[in-house]
Amino acid sequence: MLASSLTFLFCTSFKPVELYQTESSAIAPSYVAPVYKALPLGAINPKGWLHHQLQIMRKGTTGHLDEIYPKVKNDNGWLGGKGDAWEETPYWLDGAVPLAYLLEDKVLQTKVLRYINWTLDNQRPSGYFGPITKEEREKGVKVTAENCGQGEDWWPKMVMLKVMHQYYTATQDSRVIPFFTKYFNYQLKSLKQCPIGKWTDWAESRGTENVMLVQWLYGITQDPSLLELAGLIESQSFAWSTWLGNRDWVIGAATQQNDEQWMRRHGVNVAMAIKAPAINYQRTQDKKYLTALNTGFNDLMTLHGLPMGIFSSDEDLHGNDPTQGTELCTIVETMFSLEEIIGITGDLRYADALERMTFNALPTQTTDDYYAKQYFQIANQVQVKRGVFNFSLPFEREMNNVYGMRSGYTCCLANMHQGWTKFTQHLWYGTADQGVIAMAYSPNQLKTKVGKNNTAVTINEVTNYPFEDVINFEISTKNTAAFSLQLRVPAWCQAPVVKINGQTVEAQQNAGVITLNRTWKNKDKVLLQLPMEVTTSNWGRNSRSIERGPLVYALKLEEKWEKGTDEKEGNYWNVFPKSAWNYGLLQNTVKEPAKNLQVKNSKPVSDSFVWNLANAPLEITAMAKKIPDWQIVNDVAPQPVTDRTGIYRGKVESNVEKITLVPYGCTKVRIVAFPVVPN
Repeated sequence: MLASSLTFLFCTSFKPVELYQTESSAIAPSYVAPVYKALPLGAINPKGWLHHQLQIMRKGTTGHLDEIYPKVKNDNGWLGGKGDAWEETPYWLDGAVPLAYLLEDKVLQTKVLRYINWTLDNQRPSGYFGPITKEEREKGVKVTAENCGQGEDWWPKMVMLKVMHQYYTATQDSRVIPFFTKYFNYQLKSLKQCPIGKWTDWAESRGTENVMLVQWLYGITQDPSLLELAGLIESQSFAWSTWLGNRDWVIGAATQQNDEQWMRRHGVNVAMAIKAPAINYQRTQDKKYLTALNTGFNDLMTLHGLPMGIFSSDEDLHGNDPTQGTELCTIVETMFSLEEIIGITGDLRYADALERMTFNALPTQTTDDYYAKQYFQIANQVQVKRGVFNFSLPFEREMNNVYGMRSGYTCCLANMHQGWTKFTQHLWYGTADQGVIAMAYSPNQLKTKVGKNNTAVTINEVTNYPFEDVINFEISTKNTAAFSLQLRVPAWCQAPVVKINGQTVEAQQNAGVITLNRTWKNKDKVLLQLPMEVTTSNWGRNSRSIERGPLVYALKLEEKWEKGTDEKEGNYWNVFPKSAWNYGLLQNTVKEPAKNLQVKNSKPVSDSFVWNLANAPLEITAMAKKIPDWQIVNDVAPQPVTDRTGIYRGKVESNVEKITLVPYGCTKVRIVAFPVVPN
């Protein structure tokens, strides 16, 4: 394994619905049907701790951003007003819409439907849609393909298309497919005169989002002009597939931090672009794109990867030093890209990557009540405060590391809501043989139809994963149902155990999947155990992290929260540790982690679980020594230098201390990438 453990090895009441079908024999020979089918929004209902996480979001900013954030609240352009007409309202809806249907929340559904209905009802005869443009408002002339220059930026419409797609999978609203069809016809007629980058680099850098939805519609209508459109948008957009497959790009991104071509290494752009090769492969069947995908993601995580499963992005790609930051938008966009990649390619290594960043990087970057977020998190985050830090974004703001609703940049305030909601949507996928695959694990209930007879089944997934290694599946069906139940085995698991109705069965794997193909009866039960071993992994600057299963562990530091107020960005919080953080792990820990690391359950995982220190359900103890010269410089803790053996050779205190680690996602201040010191 290379430097990172994510480096690839070549790793309303809901009624049962049928698996979401989009392919037919009429599809063009070049088009590749997804290996796994995304299920309709609402087929998967969160339970347990995951359900509570979504409830927190509903009570917090996801459910109320339009009431508390003036930019979305006041005279909104997506409701016909003169206010926000760009990305933040669609960003918010991209998380609020799935939340409304995952929780079957009528109030929230009514709220988001205002924006959806206005958008559908106010599509121009030409197919153009979106807020009323300046030219339309002042001159009363509707935007057409012939006068497309009087329209506005393509980019925010790409986000709203994602919103409409989710809404359609939840409701099958008959207005949506014609809406997409008319708009894509408008685009095809307009793009030569008004190319994708006419208004902003954001649209040119994020054209993949547009291509993705064009190809989704093609999967339904088989209109060949859609593939023409997809190819045209791709040709006018950043050449991400070429860059990801060409190591010059990722090397340049690692070595250059100036303002030249910075959009090519902007972390959120990269997060969205990761799926570009998979989407191009879907359209062309050219396997060079799969090679580009694997090369690009491997290189990205090798040169810029951080222990919590995401790459540096502050805002640019910025190397793998544990003092670099990562933008919250980067995490949620990378998660969505991986979810799309998994469906198209069936490559389960990306599911390992998805779980790692979801259970580690995502939860630490918001407050318990989901009202404040952190624009940049840091792996070795020994303090959270106003300050300079080692970021590529301009220093003078000094608000990029604190927790606040409007601190840093508010794109993340609007965009963070899609992380947990879309993860929930992609816990399961449909398979080509009309079965289902449990792709990522968390407590939930699946309702769908399976098998040749479209038999309605409910599968209750009962688990406290990722904190526990046992996942129980309980099948409910009025009639027997013949279908394949597939279970993903993470790459870190060496010896999975499967039991059916209490009897152990041989757990044969094929490419990381256990397939249980049988006729299922009501009340059948499947137990999957994924034994979790304690290991260490090597990261930037010869640092070591401790992990177990999908969770990465960080030094437990009691927190001191201090409130502040900025004239422009409002209330925010600093967080400081109450105890020492400058520890190095003993060399023996790295050599024999199973022998030298002790795991204990500190408290049960309840249905009211919150990702914080008070609720951390697991602890790992290790032996360590303090490094007195490891101190804060320019607001960060620069990693101590080691020799080629990975050992720090500077002054180390002789006293050996027992330190406690907890899941990274439960921390706000921490060390996760440890130097290694002599025993």
